[in-house]
Amino acid sequence: MPAEETKLERVKWYIDSSVSFLTRKGIDSPQLVVEYLVCRILRCKRLELPLYYTKQATPRFCEVLKRGVMRAGTGEPIQYILGEWDFRELTLKVDKRALIPRPETEGLVQLLLDDMKHCTDPSPVILDYGTGTGCIALSIAKELPNSRVIALDVSEDALSLARENATKLGLDSKVVFVNCSTVDLADILEPNTINAIISNPPYIPSASCDALDSKVKDFEPRLALDGGPDGMDIARAIIEEAAMLLTGGGSLYMELSAEDNQPELLRSYMESLSFEDVRVLPDVFKANRFLAGRLPIGL
Repeated sequence: MPAEETKLERVKWYIDSSVSFLTRKGIDSPQLVVEYLVCRILRCKRLELPLYYTKQATPRFCEVLKRGVMRAGTGEPIQYILGEWDFRELTLKVDKRALIPRPETEGLVQLLLDDMKHCTDPSPVILDYGTGTGCIALSIAKELPNSRVIALDVSEDALSLARENATKLGLDSKVVFVNCSTVDLADILEPNTINAIISNPPYIPSASCDALDSKVKDFEPRLALDGGPDGMDIARAIIEEAAMLLTGGGSLYMELSAEDNQPELLRSYMESLSFEDVRVLPDVFKANRFLAGRLPIGL
């Protein structure tokens, strides 16, 4: 962003100057980043932004935009700068305590919701492993209102954020949050009692974490990224837990690394633990990212 101006210019001038600054910094999609910032300040939708181009900027507009642009210039994700992000029907608080919710994960939730239409339990129990912001658990609680949702995470920081989101959205009575690093699941969950388990676990191989894009590795929590030497340690543990916790006919849904072919690699492992109808499914970008399977009813 340019140095302080001696006079206030129109909004479009500040947009263009900010885009030029972020472009020089090598920031991806600088126009989009600046538009998100400006829309937040002006409290307008992006489609409405041209209506403000010729309006004279106020001192407050200039100050707040400059602060946001400077943060964006460090590579900080726009979601953290804005402090919130949309996920399905929710607007969630987001910050460095948890991963930023991504559009691929919206499709994982939809897989579960589509299958739960056939569930005969009037009040199904659904477990979300690695809840982060709470995006999955809270979406299910809202869109499947008869469900009982348990959200697990090993990070107390992430759970704190998820609880804040639950309270903000009026869903705090619908979801139970559990720190599974301090609680033995065997003490609180009976075998064969969970109707569905869903998870977007850490799945980046440890050695690859430092090679991630800087806006991921420098800002998002490594605990939510690192999946062990081959990226599948936590996924395998979840599959093992699911084989014990799920009811007969209960299903497991996981989001994994399409780039590392993890869904295909874990398909046979699920089948070895008696899962059937194991499917590898594409995300919204047509990448084979999802793995789903169910336990036999008679198991």
